Amino acid sequence: MLREIQDCFKSEKILYTKHARDEMENEEFGEIKEEEVFDAVVSGKIIENYQEDEPYPSCLIYGRTRENRPIHLVCAYSKESDMVIIITVYQPDPKKWIDFERRRI
Repeated sequence: MLREIQDCFKSEKILYTKHARDEMENEEFGEIKEEEVFDAVVSGKIIENYQEDEPYPSCLIYGRTRENRPIHLVCAYSKESDMVIIITVYQPDPKKWIDFERRRI
């Protein structure tokens, strides 16, 4: 699924939810720009899969921006429309994540 998501980003087949936009604007570590989301996806990897999500399977991607800022985004991929839906975007809190890839217990 990562390849399809990355291809959609490169082709600009992306839909940001209002929630994602709000989270990007109000991020506690500073606003997240669309270019940073693009960088994170292109350099990223899937760290959690949510295959049972409806109406489309989704996943949590971890990647870094050109400035090395860690970014997490949850997105869904629609095969029917060949489009990515960005559900949320945030900078992970190091107190809650180990190497930004595994949740702390």
